[in-house]
Formats: sequence, structure tokens, C-alpha cells
Amino acid sequence: MNKKEIILKQLTGLAFKLSKPFCYPCYEEVKDAFCLHCGSDDNMRLLEGVGVEYGTEWVIDEILKKELKPIDEKEVFESMIEDCYQDEVQVGWLKLNTLEVLKEISPCDWDLAQDEYISSLEEDEEIMSFDDGSTYYWIYDLENLLESRDTNNLQIKRKI
Repeated sequence: MNKKEIILKQLTGLAFKLSKPFCYPCYEEVKDAFCLHCGSDDNMRLLEGVGVEYGTEWVIDEILKKELKPIDEKEVFESMIEDCYQDEVQVGWLKLNTLEVLKEISPCDWDLAQDEYISSLEEDEEIMSFDDGSTYYWIYDLENLLESRDTNNLQIKRKI
């Protein structure tokens, strides 16, 4: 099992812990696996103050939105460039900001390099996305969230 699968499994457990089973036809919380009124086991998940829906993906999204700040891909990439290259570059008699020169000279190359850098962070399991790359979170933030929510989740780091 890779790091993403382990964290997703732990987030799903947290989603179950923070939400409650809900029978939509009877419109009430379910105390056990089956609704006491209709006998259905096809329960939605209720997240107080948010709503009800099938599955746990939406609960995980709500937890992440509330608890973590997604990374700013542009900021992360610019920080890496600043760390790797000098602040200024001289062109003739002009001293120009390296970042601005790179962005202005070839915006397509800049965007491509940023996408490749973010992909490399994802491949190296430093960042993770649960929505196909629209939003990324630092792995250490996810691990810290899970550890702070449940001491049983300490196994995440040990398994990885």
C-alpha cells in the first residue's frame, strides 16, 4: 500500500468518525447499521452543519477545507526558483529580477516547468491531491492532521 492509499484510508476512517449514518427516506439519524423505521442499510452520511450525502469523499473534502490550507502551486514553484537561482540577472546594463525575466520571456516554458515541478513533488510523495490535481496538500500536513485527530493514526508514519 502506498502513502496515498494509507492516508486516504485514514481520512476515510476520520470521515466516518466525524459524520453519522443518516436514513434519507426517514430523514433521521441511524443509531445502528439499519434504520429502525424502514430497515434500510443504504445510509447517507450526515456531517453536522454541512449536510447529508452518500459516500465519504465529500466529508473528506469538508475536513480538508476546514482543517488544512492547500498549497499555492505558484508560490511553491517561485520559492524553489528563488532558492536555485540568484535574485537578479544582468542583461546588458540592466539588472532584472530573475523570476520576472523567466516569466516574461517564455510564459509557456514557465508554466510547463511549474507543472513538471508540481508533478515531481507528487511523484516524490511530498504533496497529495484528492481531486485529480485541482488542490494539493503537503503530506506532512495530512499526517499531522490525522495524528492530532486520533493517536491510533500514528501507524501511518510507521507503515510508510
